[in-house]
Amino acid sequence: MAYLRAVLERPLRILAIVLSAIVALGFVLFVIDDADRASGESVARIAAYERADPTPAGEREREDRNGRVREGIDDGNDVLLKPFASITDSDSRWVQRGVPALLGLLIYGFLLGYVARFARGHG
Repeated sequence: MAYLRAVLERPLRILAIVLSAIVALGFVLFVIDDADRASGESVARIAAYERADPTPAGEREREDRNGRVREGIDDGNDVLLKPFASITDSDSRWVQRGVPALLGLLIYGFLLGYVARFARGHG
């Protein structure tokens, strides 16, 4: 039983780190985009693809705007944050992205890290 716990700890810890890194990187890229965007794009165009759970039109707009690597990060971020996207009811892009990102980091980082420690017997 102790061997099984030790075997589970490392993959869970790695998973927690990878998922947290995707969520954090997705939010950092959003922040960079938002700072660049301050020069004057229309609010309607921004709202379509900067949500944590974009519409199909917003997804196409984002794919046209970003490269393959960035789109891969954004797609992974969308999948990870989809469970939390409907929690926020705000017109603020920062709330629409920040709250799901924070919840994702708490769940994927903290909770998976705790499960990894618990699997090892150090909970």
